Amino acid sequence: MKLKWPNIMFIGFLLSTVAVTFSESESSESESSESDIISRFQQYLKIKTNHPSPNYKQSSEFLISEANSLSLHSQTIELVPGKPLVLLKWVGTSPDLPAIMLYSHTDVVPAEHDKWDHPPFEAHLDSDGRIYARGSQDMKCVAMQYLEAVRKLKQWGFQPKRSIYLAFAPDEEIGGHDGAEKFSLSRVFQDLNVAIVLDEGLPSPDANYRAFYAEKSPWWLVIKAVGIPGHGAKLYDNSAMENLLKSIESIQRYRASQFDSIKAGLKAIGDVVSINTVFLKAGTPSPTGFVMNLQPSEAEAGFDIRVPPTVDTESLERRISEEWAPTWRNMSFTLGQFKQKMYGRDASGKPAITKTDSSNPWWALLENAVQEAGGKLGKPEIFPASTDARYFRNLGFPAIGFSPIANTPDLLHDHNEFLHKDEYLKGIKIYESIIKAYASYDEHEIDERFKDEL
Repeated sequence: MKLKWPNIMFIGFLLSTVAVTFSESESSESESSESDIISRFQQYLKIKTNHPSPNYKQSSEFLISEANSLSLHSQTIELVPGKPLVLLKWVGTSPDLPAIMLYSHTDVVPAEHDKWDHPPFEAHLDSDGRIYARGSQDMKCVAMQYLEAVRKLKQWGFQPKRSIYLAFAPDEEIGGHDGAEKFSLSRVFQDLNVAIVLDEGLPSPDANYRAFYAEKSPWWLVIKAVGIPGHGAKLYDNSAMENLLKSIESIQRYRASQFDSIKAGLKAIGDVVSINTVFLKAGTPSPTGFVMNLQPSEAEAGFDIRVPPTVDTESLERRISEEWAPTWRNMSFTLGQFKQKMYGRDASGKPAITKTDSSNPWWALLENAVQEAGGKLGKPEIFPASTDARYFRNLGFPAIGFSPIANTPDLLHDHNEFLHKDEYLKGIKIYESIIKAYASYDEHEIDERFKDEL
């Protein structure tokens, strides 16, 4: 039958209307999905897990609720009362293969509310797409990106070969001793048969994502000087304040030498010893302030020292005892005066470093997965501070620090911490690719194929 021109026009109109309607519906569905994803992120950010009194109960309930919505096995472990670790499991089709662990911490540092443009626990989304909240970068974003990536993979019908564990632990921001440290040494962790641990990284100011294979160890040092008290008008040698200031000057010169190599582009921040004065304590208090005509008999200073695993720690300790706090200058320090002192060494005494060469398939898998998702990794780095990943590396497990945040200023622990929603959503796609690659990897299959080819 030959169609008349008006009928053809009408059919064309119907087809275009259907196409437009379908396109609008698809777009609306996509926007609704993105809106839900951002809403769940905001919900988690609003939970006040800030120190000194983190609401771990509420965060645990939220995470278990998310696990239930994804049909994941969940359990809550309290290695220390009141400090729960939530452990989720997605069972693999070959559960005998060593598992993947996606690790994050639930606690965040305090925030000075009056210094923020938006309240730090309201998860405000501004008109430019920035989500302002404490934990938006460190590291509630990563925790929720894990969950959202799992959600997407499940929607696609993906079946992991290896089992996947998602661990949400307490206390990282105060050292991790009641969280990751106890967990890593527990029978619970040993029974998981973990092959690789993914933990947090840092935002990148450019388009390349940052990935970390090791980290500095924190040495929190207190140096004390003593001397004879005297009248404020007197001049004499070896007063407590004079000796402490000499030490601070020596430390500052060392700090400058380390910093200069960064400024010159010779080293990255993770490659040098960083040291910062964090407190000074001296003087004789009075109701109106301090006594101004009395030289104190004691003076103390605290230093936050971060030591790369590649540094000769014995040499650094000698520098502290012989140059920064020599006994002949009425200075004292003992190892007990380190509030925290950890060497980045594994059980065999070797630097606790995750390899980034061909001997470590997990690094290559990460790099390829990021590329397949449209991203790119920068040069492997040593993390300039400390994370819970150190506890797993110290036991010999490969652990990689990675937060898929690019084109973003590093605002960890800073005022107005934010993450743009587009970067957050892009990070979910990155994790989809990584989780799929990691959970599908089977070295035995590769070996068999290689033998067949021979």
